[in-house]
Amino acid sequence: MKVSLEWLRELVDIDQSAVELAETLTRGGIEVEDVEDLNKGFEKVVIGEILSLTKHPDADRLLVCAVNVGHEEVTIVTGAQNLLTGDRIPVALIGANLPNGLSIKKSKLRGVVSLGMLCSREELLLDDTVGLDRSSDGILILPATAPIGESFGHYLGLDNSVLDLELYPNRPDCLAMVNVAREVASLTQKKPHLPKWADQGQVLSLPVATDLRIIIEDQDLCWRYAGLMVEDVHIEPSPEWMQRRLKAAGVRPINNIVDITNYVMMEMGQPLHAFDREKIKGNVHVRVAQPEEKIITLDNVERTLNPHTLIIADDTQPLAVAGVMGGLDSEVTGTTKSLMIESAHFSSVSVRRTSRRLGLRSEASNRFEKGIDVSGIVAALGRVCDLLQDLGAGRPVAFVDEVKHIPPRRQVALSTERTSTVLGIELAVSEIHQVLEDLNFEYQENDGLFQVEIPTYRSDIEIEEDLMEEVARLIGYDRIPTTLPQGDQTQGRRTPEQEFRRRMRKVLAQSGLDEVLTYTFTRAEADAQWGSAKHSIPLLNPLREELGVMRTSLIPGLLDVAARNVARRNTDVSIFEIGNTYWGDEQPLKKLPKEELRVAAVAVGKSDRHWFSQSSSYDFYYLKGIMEAVAHEFGLKLEYRLAENQSLLHPGRSADIYLQNEFVGFLGEIHPSLEKEWGLERAVIFELEMEPLFKKTRQTVRAHSIPRFPAIQRDLAVVVGVETSAEAVMSKIRKLGGNLLQHVEIFDVYTGKPIAEGQKSLAFTLRYQSLERTLTDEEVSLLNSRILEGIQQDFGAERRK
Repeated sequence: MKVSLEWLRELVDIDQSAVELAETLTRGGIEVEDVEDLNKGFEKVVIGEILSLTKHPDADRLLVCAVNVGHEEVTIVTGAQNLLTGDRIPVALIGANLPNGLSIKKSKLRGVVSLGMLCSREELLLDDTVGLDRSSDGILILPATAPIGESFGHYLGLDNSVLDLELYPNRPDCLAMVNVAREVASLTQKKPHLPKWADQGQVLSLPVATDLRIIIEDQDLCWRYAGLMVEDVHIEPSPEWMQRRLKAAGVRPINNIVDITNYVMMEMGQPLHAFDREKIKGNVHVRVAQPEEKIITLDNVERTLNPHTLIIADDTQPLAVAGVMGGLDSEVTGTTKSLMIESAHFSSVSVRRTSRRLGLRSEASNRFEKGIDVSGIVAALGRVCDLLQDLGAGRPVAFVDEVKHIPPRRQVALSTERTSTVLGIELAVSEIHQVLEDLNFEYQENDGLFQVEIPTYRSDIEIEEDLMEEVARLIGYDRIPTTLPQGDQTQGRRTPEQEFRRRMRKVLAQSGLDEVLTYTFTRAEADAQWGSAKHSIPLLNPLREELGVMRTSLIPGLLDVAARNVARRNTDVSIFEIGNTYWGDEQPLKKLPKEELRVAAVAVGKSDRHWFSQSSSYDFYYLKGIMEAVAHEFGLKLEYRLAENQSLLHPGRSADIYLQNEFVGFLGEIHPSLEKEWGLERAVIFELEMEPLFKKTRQTVRAHSIPRFPAIQRDLAVVVGVETSAEAVMSKIRKLGGNLLQHVEIFDVYTGKPIAEGQKSLAFTLRYQSLERTLTDEEVSLLNSRILEGIQQDFGAERRK
């Protein structure tokens, strides 16, 4: 909402500058986004008169002008050829910074000193409505009545500022100048001077029209519709003062009739529309459109309507799209002699949907969408009557008013004691009295309890807390003391679950993975493949038709991201995501869906991040190493078993992940049969459930002193059956090694000659160390022999020679 300060000063006494008023409004809860000085660029531009014109002594195309600028006579050199002695023109004096960015300085042109510049429309960024016809050839020529020496900005009515209000949806009342004036008056304790029609108790003293009926066919979409009949219409430009105010508000002047309707809309907040009365056939119907019904709107575009579009129609055809735009067939033209001016209340939801579907936005639709005061409909027509008569634009003769619903005025109770408690300041009853008086709210008070009648234009006040906010605004938010929250804990902190996610994200990022965020909905077939079809939740209105279900796995979204990157020749993709999956009940509507937090990753291509080689392909062991980093960070012992879902993962390069015998996820290379489907070659993935990891995370940090005694390392190679798991052998070694065995790691797996068929060789490195003493070779050899005997007994292993 653009508010002209000059217009506002007419409605309320203001002794503040535009910047000061903007600060007052912002402190009062009405945010001012910007203050525009319309006179910017015209500060040192005045109206001058050409006293004489002589040719430049050293330049045939230049003229030396003697110009009277009011307080002095100056010499200016110009190349313009459209000047005559006695012309009145805008003169930019030395020091002026014109709207087009040009700065005026003292100059010398071919030996003659020039003390300013005569200005054209282009230099002042003015349209062709300013000046005389001769101005098109050069310097802007003003009427002979233009006062010499007067500020050119003041002459144009630009000695004004515009406040751009950033209004929130709860304050649609401030889309009207009279209500902005009320707001300023409340905040500054000044008296407003509003038009009489701002008092909605005024009655429109005109006869009821007998030749036209209003028929509201859907009262849910239209509560009230009124029409003003006007005869003896004279179409001409509106007066300069009205055009100036409309331009400041961002509205383009058209003619006196249209300008009056726009002026009243900006002033009173009620959108209006003027129809050519002679083009209305029969009665006026407020109805929804028929299927495939068409209308040509004022922008000369034929639009096809649907049965959800509210329209204004006569007995034969549509006349306007209700609350959005009028029709071309009933447009007011230069030959119009009689009018029907519409003032109505339309459903905000209906106007919003229609405006969005047709792609039409206007000042009127903006107000209807936010909601208007149904009680102000006839008052707006009364204001139109006054302006029509004042400007001689027409003669109001009758009106018609069809009412289906007017909400009752709200009564809200306000307690002084409770207001003091909620705001945290001690308020006297007299202070509440003063606030309600400043707001001009009617009320009754009994022992500190106020019964307040809310004006119909304040749709944002419904409960006691809303009135408390009004009290806080008007007494000043700065009166509310700054205090710390009371209680044992005054400082917020992350929950253990939040800290766990933060640490997980840090470990994965430090391991070289890039975090991505994907849609929480995905393709049904992909989700059924990687998640669970029977638990997926279908979407009624997906953003994209193919993304039809809420995800039960993160993998499809990550594979889509990877495939998109590979298709664009990004051959190094290693990404992860931490996000919720959504599991619905097998019987819909039985219970709410369950949100399950998961972490997943995809790596594909060749990485150039490794110092030891120019490029290295991502594989199973790359992600397994990251899994081990996660396990180390959280003090977990993950177990890897043969993957059960062999249709999705490569049978020889995959594993299911268990934590204390509980399945928590999987890891592996996608099955070769899926590579073509996703456009990925040898992509490796993992997905883990976060909740079991969090529950079994070691919450306390274990600290050990740095070992003072040396470690002894031994290698152990054994031959076992090919079906024997290396992990099972390592678990047995750890158990037999006891406290002295600090670390065990497999470094070789071998099959082939001289190893017998059906067997394989496993080689381990074992590190022994004590924190209390130096170990001897004898006791390490003895412990190594015990470990060998144990795995020989359990796995039928033989020591490899």
